[in-house]
Amino acid sequence: MMMNRTNAKTIESELIWFQKLIFLRGKISFEQSSPETDLESLELPDLEKQAGAYAELIKKHRFRMEERLVLILALIPHVKPALLDMLHMKNTLYDIPFTEFGGVKNTDRKGYMPTGETAMFLLAGDNLEKRFACIPLFEKDHIFYKEGILLIEKLDNNTPFLKGQLSVSQEYLSLFTTGEIHKPDFSANFPAKRIYTTQDWSDLVLSDHLFQGIEEIKNYIQFGKKLKHNFEFGKRIKPGFKVLFTGPSGTGKTLTATLLGKHCKLDVYRVDLSQVVSKYIGETEKNLSRVFDKAESKNWILFFDEADALFGKRSNVSSSNDRHANQEVSFLLQRLETFDGLVILCSNFKKNIDEAFFRRFQLVLDFEIPDAYHRSILWRKSKTDEFEYAQDIDIENLSETYELTAASIVNILHYSILKCLSRNDNTIVLKDIQTGIKIEKIKEGKSIV
Repeated sequence: MMMNRTNAKTIESELIWFQKLIFLRGKISFEQSSPETDLESLELPDLEKQAGAYAELIKKHRFRMEERLVLILALIPHVKPALLDMLHMKNTLYDIPFTEFGGVKNTDRKGYMPTGETAMFLLAGDNLEKRFACIPLFEKDHIFYKEGILLIEKLDNNTPFLKGQLSVSQEYLSLFTTGEIHKPDFSANFPAKRIYTTQDWSDLVLSDHLFQGIEEIKNYIQFGKKLKHNFEFGKRIKPGFKVLFTGPSGTGKTLTATLLGKHCKLDVYRVDLSQVVSKYIGETEKNLSRVFDKAESKNWILFFDEADALFGKRSNVSSSNDRHANQEVSFLLQRLETFDGLVILCSNFKKNIDEAFFRRFQLVLDFEIPDAYHRSILWRKSKTDEFEYAQDIDIENLSETYELTAASIVNILHYSILKCLSRNDNTIVLKDIQTGIKIEKIKEGKSIV
């Protein structure tokens, strides 16, 4: 509540300043009763002694007047939309809205949503030199884009980009209005979902060569960007770090990705490529672009599941669908090449990945079904101290006899422990273990004698 009150006070002072500015722009551009220099001399609210997320963001990046205007303009539809009502005004000579105001109507056809043109009009009026000087505010090198603070919605290629709607990101809108950081979730327009784990590294049972590969990934997370941007050697390497995880389901690929995020305090977002691929031309690229744009500003780990949906072995182009598929692959490859962060692609079948793509990965890790030694460790570690094995259960024999993944062993124990609870007992018995194994084998399309 204290954070909300502080932010509200800061934003209220910015709104009062904005209202003065918009009236002054009217006097300059329409009444011509004030010079352009009056806009530059309009005193900004002093935020030096203000706390809260809004004030801290402005102070952290030392935002100038132009940046503060764009930021508050993007926020106004969410906090005080009536301030933009005057921009509904029509040009009486032509009986149409003033083109220079920009803006689009929202879904209820009443509210006014600002665009890049709205910001340009308020900042520069009809001064082309000043307009050109303000364009970098909306480019990818600006902090607005790099930190995902706000953006201009991309329209089709034939529409000037400043005609796109100006929007504050959901993360910063939530931070400014509720004091909480918003984590985006899967939707039709955002095909990625945050994944995490409550487990620890001690729960992960892998071979030594896989742990060596994981250490290499940790080293990149800790030092990769420093090497790329602070050393001469950085000019010789491509941005980011691309890793391919291959192997059967249940061998620890997803758990490894989430543990990396947990260990390095980074969010991990999973994209299921088999769900992203759209039959509508251009939709796949648009959906993936949203994910990459967000991840670039938030330092996420991107985890692409079912990678063979786009990276599978290519066939000859014989139809428009084949050409469209190649277009999607090309787009994803281009974004992967330029993404300055950690990307993990995952496939259950290494042989399904086109060999031409392997050179694009800095690291390929094969997650195999654990051998008997590692299976014996999993049988012991997967059971918690709240339960015990019956005396006639031979862990070594189970490990030697049944080829199972880590996930399958957990599923078998899950089944067996539920049976324990139904008996009001905490002893795992061999009969339940054997039934659980049979269930797992049937799921895999196999049978056991």
